[in-house]
Amino acid sequence: MQKRTVVKILLIFTLVFTTSNLFAKEAEKEEKGDLKTEINEFIDHHLKDSHDFTLFSDKEANKHYGIPLPIILWDNGLKVFSSSKFHHEETVAEVDGNFYKIYHAKIYKTDAEGTINYDEDHHATNEKPLDFSITKNVVSILLIGLLMLFMFGRLAKSYKKNNGIPTGVGRFLEPLVLFVRDEIAIPNIGEKKYKKYMSFLLTTFFFIWLLNLLGMTPLAVNVTGNIAITFALALITFLITNLTANKNYWGHIFWMPGVPTFMKVVLAPIELLGVFIKPFSLMIRLYANMTAGHVVIMSIIGMMFIFKSWIGSPLSFGLSFALSILELLVAALQAYIFTMLSALYFGMANEEAHH
Repeated sequence: MQKRTVVKILLIFTLVFTTSNLFAKEAEKEEKGDLKTEINEFIDHHLKDSHDFTLFSDKEANKHYGIPLPIILWDNGLKVFSSSKFHHEETVAEVDGNFYKIYHAKIYKTDAEGTINYDEDHHATNEKPLDFSITKNVVSILLIGLLMLFMFGRLAKSYKKNNGIPTGVGRFLEPLVLFVRDEIAIPNIGEKKYKKYMSFLLTTFFFIWLLNLLGMTPLAVNVTGNIAITFALALITFLITNLTANKNYWGHIFWMPGVPTFMKVVLAPIELLGVFIKPFSLMIRLYANMTAGHVVIMSIIGMMFIFKSWIGSPLSFGLSFALSILELLVAALQAYIFTMLSALYFGMANEEAHH
């Protein structure tokens, strides 16, 4: 009788332990699922442009701490107001009797309830006013532009005052300027014609490099991971290449010398297509590499919160730290590659005929 009682007690304890363990595992799965969703939303928010600088948030208190930016809309007249009216994209902003809402990083005209209408493909059909807002990417570009003006202005003044010998910040900049000139411009363009491209090459190199470094700060800036920015940079390279090209360049595209006539007809469309493929590859290379770097680092950091163990979390932290150091090299490498390929295209466009 006592043995049966002991067995019953053991069976009850086993059943209770198993049930509680199953519930704990289910709760843990739900918690991990919520964490994964939250991490994905954070990464998506980091990669996209926004109408404010969010430094950090307290979700429990529903408070956000950051810097609002000006919203500039044209909707039957100019509408200027602060992005704080949107309360970090959570509320509807009322301006002069009109209601606006941020949906998927775009501003739509709506009603007081913030209703968004959709078509059959689930695309928003609400009216969109013309948006000229100062977003965080625009602010970042302006800040880097002002910083470059300051740095190169100081470099020019130091050259002028000290008979070509840099002082102060110029001592840091001069080796980089000489590197762009001696290792990128002259070898790819030639000593005769490299000078007219130096201003663009220097601007491109420092602009991309400094923006890449800014993207590694806690400000969550991803300018070079925005395809509109890389498209604009590649477009400028495309225009400079083709507007300054000589007859020899166009001759090799449309009527390649030393090739049978039949092959000239076949190769001409292919060479012309290459004129557009080159800047396209510049655009995609910079965009894809910088976006991938941000996604990988933030994903590994997010794994620290998923593992929640003394083994997994330190490993994730160590790996993310090592990749962040590597990303510093990638930031400079991508600036170098874009500048070097631009110089290569300029050199090809100015190459003299060989007879």
